[in-house]
Amino acid sequence: MNGWFIIVVLTALAGAAIIRFGRAERATFELVAAALLIGLAGYAWQGSPSQRGFPVKVAGQDSAFDEDVAKQRKEMGERFSQAGQWLVLSDAFNRRGKNEEAANVLRVGLRQYPDDPNLWLGLGNALMVHGGGVMSPAAEFAFRRAIKLAPEMPAPAYFYGLALAQSGQPQQAEKIWRDLLKRTSADAEWRGDLETNLGILERSLNGGAAPAQGDSSLSENGTGALEQ
Repeated sequence: MNGWFIIVVLTALAGAAIIRFGRAERATFELVAAALLIGLAGYAWQGSPSQRGFPVKVAGQDSAFDEDVAKQRKEMGERFSQAGQWLVLSDAFNRRGKNEEAANVLRVGLRQYPDDPNLWLGLGNALMVHGGGVMSPAAEFAFRRAIKLAPEMPAPAYFYGLALAQSGQPQQAEKIWRDLLKRTSADAEWRGDLETNLGILERSLNGGAAPAQGDSSLSENGTGALEQ
């Protein structure tokens, strides 16, 4: 019983600290509470507060979540949308290796904001992580939906091309990126990154080594700021 009392107190303190020191806006209070309750529910399901604890290390555990992709996605416009709070929570699940939960969080967000392209884009990226770099029909639908909702935004086309390249479809990725390059201004900060990735694809299509399925090396070339 003491174990549960401690857990509840720590949960309450954690929520208060996030709101006070994290400078969370009032609109995000419910999301913070929901995240804490999810953690508490998970502990209630799997935890054993009455038993003595000991450290456990999972050998070989390695999340496929790419911090560079998350950073770049934020630089491409999500901070200005209503999707931000859901994407932050999804990223938190991904960092813990809970990739399925990360995708499910975005599905919940889409029920509230079904026409937000950033949420659809985030779902596509989350499904790519969950699928180990394989383009599933659900992931492709999410990327295409984001492009349809915001055809003028560079982010959906850029990340759709990146997903195609990483899933072993360089020809399709090249087409998406070439179309994007045609409508990209010469002074765009991210144009150089796009041209670099196109060069990698061209070399692979001309007999060089193609990006392996699930390879995230292309994403490392696209860390500059992409503007709407």
